[in-house]
Amino acid sequence: MDTLALPEDLRMLGRPFRGWTVEEYHAMGAAGIFTEDDRVELLDGHLLAMLPIGSRHAFVVDRLTRLFTTHLYRQPEPEAIVSVQNSARLGPRSEPQPDVMLLRPDVSPDRTPGPGDVLLVVEVADTTLDYDRRVKRPRYAAAGIAEVWVVALGAGYVEVARGPQPDDYAEIRRLGLTDVLTVAALPGLPPISLTDVLGGA
Repeated sequence: MDTLALPEDLRMLGRPFRGWTVEEYHAMGAAGIFTEDDRVELLDGHLLAMLPIGSRHAFVVDRLTRLFTTHLYRQPEPEAIVSVQNSARLGPRSEPQPDVMLLRPDVSPDRTPGPGDVLLVVEVADTTLDYDRRVKRPRYAAAGIAEVWVVALGAGYVEVARGPQPDDYAEIRRLGLTDVLTVAALPGLPPISLTDVLGGA
């Protein structure tokens, strides 16, 4: 698993920076150091500024959200909840914000979803493709997230990762525009065409 580069100003007396905890991260938000509008996520104890969302990125996130909700919410009791650009707690020092998640329908509203609540994580990547694949995805795997999709906007493909292992996923498949996407934990969800996902993006 790739390590996060440690800024020089975080090195104290030659000791490694211990990293922020999730509780400290939330306390900073409560204190107004940053707000819900600030695009910041916590990974391995580091507060990372997220890039502004571009128009193509937003288009695909909106399209995926519509495709998921159209299929899932037509049922009286949906098999999953669609969560858009919200946090998932991976451990005591990591709380990233995936672009889209499918959560178990019985997830508690009183806490941040954890790995056991998450059926699927989707990261939509344009300029962040290498970071999403090499840094974030292995951490989802180490936490036990069952399935991750990385949507490569510029290249027109989606990498589907299943079978979480300590360093990454056991199965990583690259699907092109003629393929369809399925969610392993939701066999009743109709396949989703990559053309429908990417549209004119």
